[in-house]
Amino acid sequence: MQRIGVVTFPGFHVMSLAAMSVFEAANSELGERRYDVHFLSENGGPVRTSAGLMVETEPFDDSLFDTLIVGGSTEQSFSPSEGLLTYLRKAPEISRRLAATCVGAFTLAEAGLLDGKLVTTHWDYARELQRRYPKVKVQEDRIFVIDGSVWTSAGMTATMDLVLAMVERDVSPELARTVAKKMVIHHRRAGGQSQFSALLQLEPKSDRIQTALAFARENLHTKLTVEKLAEAAHLSPANSDGRLRPRPASRRQKPSRDFASRPRG
Repeated sequence: MQRIGVVTFPGFHVMSLAAMSVFEAANSELGERRYDVHFLSENGGPVRTSAGLMVETEPFDDSLFDTLIVGGSTEQSFSPSEGLLTYLRKAPEISRRLAATCVGAFTLAEAGLLDGKLVTTHWDYARELQRRYPKVKVQEDRIFVIDGSVWTSAGMTATMDLVLAMVERDVSPELARTVAKKMVIHHRRAGGQSQFSALLQLEPKSDRIQTALAFARENLHTKLTVEKLAEAAHLSPANSDGRLRPRPASRRQKPSRDFASRPRG
């Protein structure tokens, strides 16, 4: 059994809970409790998430964990407490693997645990992370990065990609693929954070155009033509030509705050 410690604090992002469902699904597929998830906080007891949900937690102590995962906050003014930082600094002694999701990387960096490490975070905060912590090697366009025992992910939904990769590393690629299929999520998403941010700006006006865009995302490694997109969307080339051909843009669009990307390495 692998004990997973999810480090929480008042206002931690509720999406951290969604990612834990990957461990739950893995247990279900294995027919045993391979992953034993515990929610931790500085003082224990109920902790309120960013969405107002209350999560019962255990207080920080010297218990051993296979993996410790630190979530992010939705508040830009968030500053980790000294108690939280002190606990995290013990992570190399009490856990085999340490992970941060989204802006949780700032907390690990503040604890001095990311110096000299390759890491990632949400694309909108990557440069700020690099500016504030120059010893950290920030990879801006990655969905997650593994550097030794330290794992970091991009935005909050990328936490699911990160945990899937843990399942793949711990058990097998087959189990990770099965879990992804059961949860109706990608086992490995294609492209980088900025690429998906740009794609998400497109607002298709019909289901057929949405289908064409989905086909394009899944086949970025091939040569895409209007004819191929039309076939995927069940449109004739004549009808689809005006809808699917790119139009010149008067100015470069600013990426949206949504994101996704692909695990590399």
